Amino acid sequence: MSLPTPLNLPLPVQKVMAALPQGVPAYLVGGAVRDLLLSRPVHDLDFLLAGDVMHISRRLADALGGAFFPLDKERDYARVILTASDRTRCVMDFAPVKGGSLESDLRSRDFTLNAVAIDLRNPQVLIDPLGGAADLFARRLRLCSPTSLSDDPVRVLRAVRLAVNFSLLVTPEMRLLLRSAAPLLASGSPERMRDELFKVFSNQQPASALRILDLVGALPYIFPDLPALKGVEQPPPHVSDVWNHTLDVLAKLEMVLGVLEREYDPDRAANLMLGLAVFRLGRYRQQVSAHLEMLFTPDRSLRSLLFLAALYHDVAKPAARQVDEDGRIRFFQHDQLGADLAHQRGRALRLSNEEIIRLETIVRGHMRPLLLAQAPDQPTPRAVYRYFRDLGPAGVDICLLSLADTLATYEATLPQETWSRQLDVVRCLWEAYWEKPQERIAPPPLLDGHELMGKFKLSPGPLIGQLLEALREAQAVGQVANQEEAFSFVQQLLDQG
Repeated sequence: MSLPTPLNLPLPVQKVMAALPQGVPAYLVGGAVRDLLLSRPVHDLDFLLAGDVMHISRRLADALGGAFFPLDKERDYARVILTASDRTRCVMDFAPVKGGSLESDLRSRDFTLNAVAIDLRNPQVLIDPLGGAADLFARRLRLCSPTSLSDDPVRVLRAVRLAVNFSLLVTPEMRLLLRSAAPLLASGSPERMRDELFKVFSNQQPASALRILDLVGALPYIFPDLPALKGVEQPPPHVSDVWNHTLDVLAKLEMVLGVLEREYDPDRAANLMLGLAVFRLGRYRQQVSAHLEMLFTPDRSLRSLLFLAALYHDVAKPAARQVDEDGRIRFFQHDQLGADLAHQRGRALRLSNEEIIRLETIVRGHMRPLLLAQAPDQPTPRAVYRYFRDLGPAGVDICLLSLADTLATYEATLPQETWSRQLDVVRCLWEAYWEKPQERIAPPPLLDGHELMGKFKLSPGPLIGQLLEALREAQAVGQVANQEEAFSFVQQLLDQG
């Protein structure tokens, strides 16, 4: 099918077209074509090649100055990553044509809107054997074949992600198909489920996606800890049960990031509470963005992990719930118990150790800014130092989660004074972390362990670490400013026993 208007092919595609060896059939397929049809930004590119994919893609990487990665040598899958001068990356995956022909390959895919291709030798002709372009513009989600979901149950997650991202109609028939296939997720690949979930968290409206996953019965097979949150009542000032509160935290986190990240959305700041957040915290927008852009793997960012932490921040409330004699509901140690459950879920999803530690830390510490905001005064230098001593860089993530948590807790009943207090605490913490780190967070050491042992005739052991930590804290709160004062401070500690 000839396209009525030429596609605006992104520069990386044009570079591949120019660098392709003569006579090698090559196609741009799937989501990149779909996004081009909608004039959406294209970041990741999937190509099909005829011939030796490893050899050809390696040659393309060399020609384009990109990094080459053999993803699966047995199946002949490769990846090339181009990094621009502004550090933005373009991920290009190369695979062989399956099924003997391009049409067979497209028909074996998941949904019709992804079963589209462009021949790089003739890029203004759309190859669309299943009518995917018509479904895309009609906002219909349609399977490529009746067995698409049973062939690959992870497509249940992809269906929900696509429906949310492209505002597609999920018909009653499609809901039934998704519900029928949901139990098959129990035997699906944890790694592939993880990757699809992180795409859900990295895109818009993750809370809506979770609601649809719940609606089609997929939730117990992905997050078995979450169904227990439903109907668990919470005391004031909470306005929702734990389940609805949790989903609202995801929605509010998306809103908070929408006004505090580099790509600022002024329409969202029209909301009074978010406008106050911009006024108090907007100067840290560049730092927040850079912080959340940290990658644990090429496909998983801290920003996405933060949404998973938000989903699990109150996961232990059903188990921790207690009711006092006067009828007051409490959730003692739900943060500690929740961190353990988050750890287990991270293991089940095959997250890296670094991701699991970060996930645990966020869940375990999610109450800390809220508790600081309940004090009558600003956090003391000692409180700020101990906050980041205990939480490290995750302390920044927890600040963002705490803002979303507060908004979701109160909803329309949030007093402006309470919100202002919360913003002041976050500003105090971020000021220390980003503007005065050597003064408030990690002061340069005045003494080391060898100096302590030599000066005070001490033996190696835990006491040395305890003395050094006490000294760092004394520096952070302004009690100690030089080496002479440091020796005097340690002597006082030793004299006290």
